[in-house]
Amino acid sequence: MVGFPSVRVSASERSRSWVFDRFRSLRTSGVVIVGFVLALLAALAYGSSDFAAGVAARRVAAVPVAVVAQTVGLLAIVAAVLVYPGTGPSAGALTWGAISGVGLGVGSLALYHGLSIGAMSVVAPVSAVLAAALPAVVGLLGGETLPVTGLVGLVVGVLAIGLVSATSTPEPTSGFGASRYAWAPIGFGTLSGMGFALLFIALDRAGTQTGAWPVLPSQAVALAMTLALVVTGGHRSTRSWRPAVPLAIFTGISGAAATLLFLVATGTGRLAVVAVITALYPAATVILARVFLAERWTRLQMVGLLAAATAIALISVS
Repeated sequence: MVGFPSVRVSASERSRSWVFDRFRSLRTSGVVIVGFVLALLAALAYGSSDFAAGVAARRVAAVPVAVVAQTVGLLAIVAAVLVYPGTGPSAGALTWGAISGVGLGVGSLALYHGLSIGAMSVVAPVSAVLAAALPAVVGLLGGETLPVTGLVGLVVGVLAIGLVSATSTPEPTSGFGASRYAWAPIGFGTLSGMGFALLFIALDRAGTQTGAWPVLPSQAVALAMTLALVVTGGHRSTRSWRPAVPLAIFTGISGAAATLLFLVATGTGRLAVVAVITALYPAATVILARVFLAERWTRLQMVGLLAAATAIALISVS
């Protein structure tokens, strides 16, 4: 019986094979790290946008700030499309972009209204946690996998979001005000979180092949919803918008940049990770408030900031 001759692999060939395998592994890891960094930048941009919007809303009102910010954001995305057109618009990407705009509009308006009734300590954490948790669940159910350190990092990140959003503002404990503060913040926070979760999930489905095109209908739909609220009489303000315009412009630019960064991050990283890291944006808002407004941190916020740093470290090493 004649056997097949054995094939000997030289040491140099084994070395080249190891180098190529290592290169492919590093290239894959590098892509994931890019998505992680982009998500961090998105969180910083969203946090800066919310900080500027909050300061501007103190000078005027939430809805006028939203109108100016979303108008500027739409113009910024038009410019982004010219620079980052990808393969051009497609029906699927534009449709998912429009759906994400519904989430952006609902999330923003619900958040602003919830904050306007003085329930920041409840609305912000509920909104941020849902915005992180729902896309993470969708990503994991969709087949995304993470090592144990990554899963632990996601859990710690969700806890950090709630902690850094917490404040020590007292709420009514009896009477009609107690009922209002007990249920309205939870309702608007839940609606806001579901809206932002829809924004994240829909942009992930839109993909990055078409460049910045999906964000264009997203901003347009959100602006249309806000304008509809103004036109139908849902908001009336007798104060001048002028004092808040510069901050509102910054809000629009940074918010649009954050959405675009998140979109690109979903093309290079896992949705479960990108959504949780991006939803750490309240940490940036809290830090900016400390630096520029001299606001004091509560113990829960300090613990939350440490938890956020821990979550970032755990997810980065995974």
